[in-house]
Amino acid sequence: MNSATEVLILGSGAAGLSAALHLAGSGHRVTVVSKSTLASGSTLWAQGGISAVLDHNDSLEAHVQDTLVAGAGLCDEHAVRFTVARGPECIRWLIDQGVAFTHEGDEPNGLGLHLTREGGHSHRRVVHAADATGRVVETTLAGLVAAHPNIKVLEQNVAIDLVTDRGARRVLGAYLLDRKTGRIAAVPAKAVILATGGANQVYLYSSNPFGASGDGIAMAWRAGCRVANMEFMQFHPTCLYHGEARSFLISEALRGEGATLHAPNPDGSVGERFMPRFDERGELAPRDIVARAIDHEMKRLGVKHVWLDISHRPAEFVRGHFPSIYEHCLKLGIDITRQPIPVVPSAHFTCGGVLTDLRARTDVAGLYAAGEVACTGLHGANRLASNSLLECLAFAKAAATDLLEQLPHLPEPPPLKPWDESRVSDSDEDVVVSHNWLELRTFMWDYVGIVRTSKRLLRAHHRVDLLKREIIEFYRNYRVTHHLIELRNLVTVAELIVRSALERRESRGLHHTLDYPQTDAIAKPTVLAP
Repeated sequence: MNSATEVLILGSGAAGLSAALHLAGSGHRVTVVSKSTLASGSTLWAQGGISAVLDHNDSLEAHVQDTLVAGAGLCDEHAVRFTVARGPECIRWLIDQGVAFTHEGDEPNGLGLHLTREGGHSHRRVVHAADATGRVVETTLAGLVAAHPNIKVLEQNVAIDLVTDRGARRVLGAYLLDRKTGRIAAVPAKAVILATGGANQVYLYSSNPFGASGDGIAMAWRAGCRVANMEFMQFHPTCLYHGEARSFLISEALRGEGATLHAPNPDGSVGERFMPRFDERGELAPRDIVARAIDHEMKRLGVKHVWLDISHRPAEFVRGHFPSIYEHCLKLGIDITRQPIPVVPSAHFTCGGVLTDLRARTDVAGLYAAGEVACTGLHGANRLASNSLLECLAFAKAAATDLLEQLPHLPEPPPLKPWDESRVSDSDEDVVVSHNWLELRTFMWDYVGIVRTSKRLLRAHHRVDLLKREIIEFYRNYRVTHHLIELRNLVTVAELIVRSALERRESRGLHHTLDYPQTDAIAKPTVLAP
């Protein structure tokens, strides 16, 4: 029996792990590549939950409409209906895999699951595992993947680039850097699934782990794939503002359970509640509206954060529903049952990405994309809360289903040309990489943030161009390292974000520009081709 990899999966979050399990369960040979340990990545950090229609008072149509409204007219309705319809099936599959969601016996959903509500949702439909849903899902699936005989796991490996047959527009595999040994391997495969997550580390302040460097988007772009809607970078409204925990997210579920946002008084105490001035839905408005409102208040008052207060709810309720957030804040001296939480917006989710169809196929044959790396049309101009893990699960299954049909007919990949390291040497200028990393993330935050102008975007475009040339020269002349790979991908993604933002001459969803405050009558996606 041929033991070579049939499907190479880059990324080990919910999309990558679930796709691996679907394929391996049908007897196919799969390799899962993780930049760190297997149970790592953005899924691990997800607190809120997974949206799915399970309550008899809810409906698929209501979930569809909530998603379309949040997406500000830019969602692909076919993609929305496709994804929403698969929500209950995805939840039942996770339960079958052993994922332990929070239960509440009186919940009228037939499964005894506790459902919470988040911003933009008209009903309680968010399935969760306390306030650490991502961790429970990730660790459960990672355990199953690690134990599966048909799945090979490569930890501490970073994909450098895809290998393609340009003439046939087909993927042949990928080059992988082993972070422990520094060696680069050429790994052939019949098909590749990109499940590498988003690109939110392109910004100085992000709720994502450091691995969220847009690797899959950049690799797919270099391989000849189109990308879409890259201007729509979602900023989560409430990230903890604290010197020792800059990336810690305060789940939207707090606002779903009654937490309110307040401006600070001049003495720093809790002041007026401000969200009703911006939207009749208050704290449960979609994320783009809440993030802009917080940004507005911070700039208006010249403050570094606002307050999020849930101390009016019973202490037992807060500790029971949000144990991870409670414990983390308490370690930092904040008792959220008695005190407000200082919060700021931070880069959180990449709504655009590699353009795919409803089978997760990209423009390159044999190359699939699932999860945050992809642009399926589900999110439009702004993602509805807790639709992200649902998208991971639905499109990982779609990719696996298509591959189960295609794999018997796909040719074996040829042996790949080894990586040529003869012309490169070690660099003693690592400080250049770290400096460029900081410069890129800083000017993206300053010029391509929550509120934009054409002047700022053009300034960012110029800076990206200069950095890109310097990074490419560095990449060609020195030995490839983990940080250099990520920096190269981040500057590519930054260019795609800025180009997309310059092309959209209106304000819609997450793209808000002072030069074009109107919203056009007809919504059109921004599609870039290599």
